[in-house]
Amino acid sequence: MKTVSDSKNELIVNKSRFITIYFHIDSLIDVNEKLRKVKLEYKDATHYCYAYIVDNNIKASDDGEPSGTAGLPILNILKKENLDHVLCVVIRYFGGIKLGAGGLVRAYSNAAKNGLRIKELQKGFLIRIAFDYSKIKEIDYLLNESIIINKDFFETPIYDINITIDNFNKIKDKLKQISKIKIIDEIYM
Repeated sequence: MKTVSDSKNELIVNKSRFITIYFHIDSLIDVNEKLRKVKLEYKDATHYCYAYIVDNNIKASDDGEPSGTAGLPILNILKKENLDHVLCVVIRYFGGIKLGAGGLVRAYSNAAKNGLRIKELQKGFLIRIAFDYSKIKEIDYLLNESIIINKDFFETPIYDINITIDNFNKIKDKLKQISKIKIIDEIYM
């Protein structure tokens, strides 16, 4: 499965400025949060057109542009590349020259294409481990290729970790010896 690396790109078409921002997203909750942040950062933009694909959830928005001239061309780029867990927002600052329906489709398609940075998704797990304080250095060393997303230090340290299946299989026996492991969810990284 393929997704995107977060990226930003800019395109000028007949004095209109198109800023494309790609986000790798894990869930639909991320979509609303990313859109909110984009609208805050680019407050004075004319349009915030976007498309996303998260598992089987697909949506495209023209945000006031003529129907089918912005969100759908963006979505078509995402589908053509077989992407998942992706949000593409194209912010438009109107430059005073109307582009017409065909010009808008071309502009939004080109903006989406130019900003694209594809990466391969790897299947993984969200795991939680609990262990003795004396094992912290050993645990940190074992998890050097993983993403520790949360550390809690109570009676025993507890880490929440995103780890690829390959890395998990490499270290799971050693982890089982020195910690209690709970697989919380299967994820894509």
